[in-house]
Amino acid sequence: MVTYMVRARRGQGRPRTTVVLTATLALPLATLTATGAWAGPARATTAESATVVPVQVTGDPAKRFNLVILGDGYTAADLPKFRAHVDRHLNDLWTIEPFKTYRSYVNVYAVEIVSDESGVSCDPDLSSPRRATPLKMAFWGGCREAGPQRLLTMDAGAARTYADLVSGTSDGNRQILALANSDTYGGAGGTYATASGGNALSALITPHELGHSLGGLDDEYDYYQRGVPGGTYEGGEPESIHHTLLTEREMREQRKKWWRWLGEPSEAGGRIGRYEGGLYFTKGVWRPSRHSIMKSLGYYFDQPARERMTQRISAKVDLIQDHTPTTAPVGDDRVLWLETMHPSGHALSVRWQLDGKDIRRARDARNLDLASLRLKPGTRHTVTATVTDPTAFVRDPAIRGSAALTRTRTWTVDTTVTTPPADVPVGFGDTTPTNRTVGAEEVVYAETTHPVRKIPRVRWEVDGRPVRVSGNDRDLDLGRLRLSSGTHRVTARVGDKTREWTIDAQRPTATYAVSRPSETRRRPGRPPEYVFDGSFTMRLTTADDRPGTVVGEFRVDGDGWYNYFGWPTDSSAPFLFTENGTVIDHLSYGGIGKGRHTIEYRAIDAAGNIGRAEKFIATLR
Repeated sequence: MVTYMVRARRGQGRPRTTVVLTATLALPLATLTATGAWAGPARATTAESATVVPVQVTGDPAKRFNLVILGDGYTAADLPKFRAHVDRHLNDLWTIEPFKTYRSYVNVYAVEIVSDESGVSCDPDLSSPRRATPLKMAFWGGCREAGPQRLLTMDAGAARTYADLVSGTSDGNRQILALANSDTYGGAGGTYATASGGNALSALITPHELGHSLGGLDDEYDYYQRGVPGGTYEGGEPESIHHTLLTEREMREQRKKWWRWLGEPSEAGGRIGRYEGGLYFTKGVWRPSRHSIMKSLGYYFDQPARERMTQRISAKVDLIQDHTPTTAPVGDDRVLWLETMHPSGHALSVRWQLDGKDIRRARDARNLDLASLRLKPGTRHTVTATVTDPTAFVRDPAIRGSAALTRTRTWTVDTTVTTPPADVPVGFGDTTPTNRTVGAEEVVYAETTHPVRKIPRVRWEVDGRPVRVSGNDRDLDLGRLRLSSGTHRVTARVGDKTREWTIDAQRPTATYAVSRPSETRRRPGRPPEYVFDGSFTMRLTTADDRPGTVVGEFRVDGDGWYNYFGWPTDSSAPFLFTENGTVIDHLSYGGIGKGRHTIEYRAIDAAGNIGRAEKFIATLR
């Protein structure tokens, strides 16, 4: 997709329609489905033609990053289709980093907007009907002859009005995504993102457009109009973080652009280097990877783009969600406490300091008993807690040290202050939602209440056996336990209170079926080999032991993992491999070339478990 923030505003020349809605919304703070499936209208609010439905709620919307999904061109009879489209888009999104790791930072709300007409304008042609829909979504950049057919725009004012129905959200803590009731390939990424709801590739359009809208990333296409090669870039060094005129040597010497990632295997396949083409130009400008999601839908974000997306998602929240008040001096007879965010794949780091010196025994703890410091009576001190996200997705120290990934709280400790008693019972605070299955590599968390002079201890068990934790007992990294396949039970205990979660450690599976080969070769200890005299097809079928959508992936000759979406024109059709690829809408799919190729395949389940990669050999002669 192309970024339309500037182009879509030019030449539209028509007044915007403002839809005025009012609603009072009360939302639960722990609504999350086990599979990402439609949660239903839990305490939803209806205002004329719009209904807000919590799909995933991980915390107070005022303290979370809120993804607000709007639907356009869906009549009342079409709403089941809208729900299915939302599910499908989210199921793919949660398999793509950094959304997978930072899923717990995100609330998702769907706004069901009932349209009087089904479909959107100029779909698929300029001669197609103009439809009166609440968001005025339209292909061709708003039914403009000069616009690309796939450019799907909407009325931003109307979108903002409907998004405002989600209480606690604002432009600062949310991202709007609008889905059109369409099977035509299309989308856009400006201030707000759009995507068609039902195309075979639609669920992959969404993360690409969020790359624009949320990440500020640019297109890596070497064309603007498909089928028309871009020219030669003649400008200065691009402001884009993932485009450059510099050579690899110059990037290293000047420490600019993606120099920290050069030479590493790209998350999108190949290696991080310097590949010509991007910003709609064929020559004269270079990008980090041969293909990534900003160039070819189906692949992952590469490392420079993933770093930016990690920064932008994290910047929408405060790593420190709550803490002992800092507004007045505290006595040394009390406990200081923090509640932090909880990424799904790792725990945040906490560094405690007393008058600028590290308190080593409190490393990573979420509580500090000031009495244990044995401060001299009649003195004042400064205690600082610094929370940092140690994610490997970020290497730039400036990003690491920014408010997105590092937050600090400071207290003045006055030993002459006496803390008044407070009757705070020991119990749980916020926890990983218990109404969903957690994956075998996930970090489960449990916050507690905060007695003034006591640190509640969280005791963990897996399948009834105690699990030892040190330092930070609020997070339990299930990945380090290396759980065997099957279903397990994790229990957290605080005082006489318990919370329990089901662990899905069963890896999903994928099976393949290829069209009839000319020859099949099977050798002991080696993957099967199929010989084809021409093109062949491959269908992947995924399965899991628990409900929920399972996403299939494959890669060819060790290239990047590629989402198996069926075929671009028909998601129920198998993927077609040919010597030179099949051209669809000026893009080529399935080019494999003659010779012997290794095709690997795997599955990712709704809990985030990645199945074992299997493979077969395909020889095209």
